[in-house]
Amino acid sequence: MTARTTDARPSPKRTTARTSRLTLAGVLLGLGLGGFFDGIVLHQVLQWHHMLTSTGDHPVNTVAGLETNTLWDGFFHLSTYALTIAGLVVLMTELSDRRHSAPWSTRTFAGNILIGWGLFNLVEGVIDHHLLGIHHVRSDVGNQLLWDLGFLAWGALMVIGGYVLKKAKQPSTEVRSVRRQPASSR
Repeated sequence: MTARTTDARPSPKRTTARTSRLTLAGVLLGLGLGGFFDGIVLHQVLQWHHMLTSTGDHPVNTVAGLETNTLWDGFFHLSTYALTIAGLVVLMTELSDRRHSAPWSTRTFAGNILIGWGLFNLVEGVIDHHLLGIHHVRSDVGNQLLWDLGFLAWGALMVIGGYVLKKAKQPSTEVRSVRRQPASSR
């Protein structure tokens, strides 16, 4: 009787599923981090705008207007927090799944985060700045459109840069196979 050997490599279907989940985790984290950067740096630190500064109903030079804008900035931060938590949950769930041994690439994961961040800028920029007009990147300048278009260009460059980073040939030292030992053999 011949002993059967089992192949430890994952099936292509499992590897594809894992790659999809790691992509989703990276994009969700990028969306959340992009939102946090926007909210913390542009809303709070630089104070270029708040969520409703361009509606005309909530001017930031009044206490009531600033209170309303701060409340909506908080709702915005809650949504970016939820995206970040979702990305972490997907990532941790995938990394704790012991059935997989597909390769992990920091470069690919960072590319997915950049893609997510760029998508945040594109979606938020198109919806809030152009379609709804509830705020602009800079509310205190004469040419708001130029700043809004710059924000969209920055987002597009991040998506393109993330894609290039993700598709770049991986050096053999960066890609490593993550193999988990079954719980019974520890």
